Amino acid sequence: MTVLLGKISKQTWMIAPETQRVMHCLQADGGDARFVGGCVRDALVNRKVIDIDIATPLKPEEVTARLQTDKITVVPTGLKHGTVTAIVDGRPFEITTLRRDVAAYGRHADVVFTDDWKADAARRDFTFNALSATMDGDVHDYFSGIEDLRIGRVAFIGDPEARIREDVLRILRFFRFYAHLGRGPADEASLSACAKLADLIPRLSAERIRSETLKLLEAQRCAEVWQLMMEHRIATQFLPEATNVRRLARLIELEEKYHSPGFIMRRLAAVLEVTVQGVIDLSEELRLSREQSQQLLMLVEPDVAISLDMDQKSTRRAVYRLGNDVVRSLLLLLAADSGQERHLQDIYGWATAFRAPRFPLVGNDVLALGVPPGPDVGRILRDIEDWWAAQDFAPGRTACLEKLKKDHARKA
Repeated sequence: MTVLLGKISKQTWMIAPETQRVMHCLQADGGDARFVGGCVRDALVNRKVIDIDIATPLKPEEVTARLQTDKITVVPTGLKHGTVTAIVDGRPFEITTLRRDVAAYGRHADVVFTDDWKADAARRDFTFNALSATMDGDVHDYFSGIEDLRIGRVAFIGDPEARIREDVLRILRFFRFYAHLGRGPADEASLSACAKLADLIPRLSAERIRSETLKLLEAQRCAEVWQLMMEHRIATQFLPEATNVRRLARLIELEEKYHSPGFIMRRLAAVLEVTVQGVIDLSEELRLSREQSQQLLMLVEPDVAISLDMDQKSTRRAVYRLGNDVVRSLLLLLAADSGQERHLQDIYGWATAFRAPRFPLVGNDVLALGVPPGPDVGRILRDIEDWWAAQDFAPGRTACLEKLKKDHARKA
């Protein structure tokens, strides 16, 4: 029943020594193995392949034995579900035994192992994620996944409602893949099932929701797709604060115009309508990392006032306090919010070109004047630093020391 409908030209990741070593190990003595899922899909549409997943009829214990015999590191990442991870020269390869689902619940399922490639493909979510490919690049397609990739259709394998009930995360995955790979109207049956079962989304863990949300926001079409999610009550199930699609769409246009990579926290800040406390609450709800939370908070409520009317001197001071990337992001967000660019091109250029100098004084310079250790040292140093920045960073160390001594003498 196999239908060969495609061919992948030899990819760098396919012919890499570490990949060749793992595949040859699995295929020795009549063994069989293919690349599966995302790496095949992405290779067909010329997207960068990050993770290399492999499937094989070999049982997990046989896979482990073969790898260990070849002195390849093996990590038993999911033996119950037939998965081990091989690590060669630091590169991981997830290897899974072909299987059929007996009962599915969430991201896991009760499975039985099989040697039927089509049965294994049938348990995957979307048609283009069920593709598999040999070492020679022959693509096995059981569910018209190549055609769906070609026309930009994201479609479930089998009954959409049944597939979603197996794992509710598939609702968010549908929209994520539609944002990245879709063209034209969304598949009606899939969209209808997602809308019908949207009330199940709050059952998902914060970590899984966060991962899919951030991946969706990487896509250039994320604003268009987010609007679709709002219209079908999807986004309101997990991010009811994310309603400013117009600002997000304008931001993406500006990113393209100013050749600025799509920074995910900036895009999230654009679509959100929240207060500072809202950012704090949202960060906890989505389990954002400390760095992500701080980035989002800075973009919603920066420590320094930013405007589209800043002169060159004010821009440099802002960059000194916040950094080039943050200032550029804030400028793009302001322009996206107002719908006007005014002096954006000039200010953005200044924010890009300026390299903040190092403040020439340190705490020991204050201590040398007889100031006792304590909070006063930092306060005095900040006062001189503010003066130095107000002078457009022109004074050198000698001038800063003179200013420090004069101020200290005057207050003594």
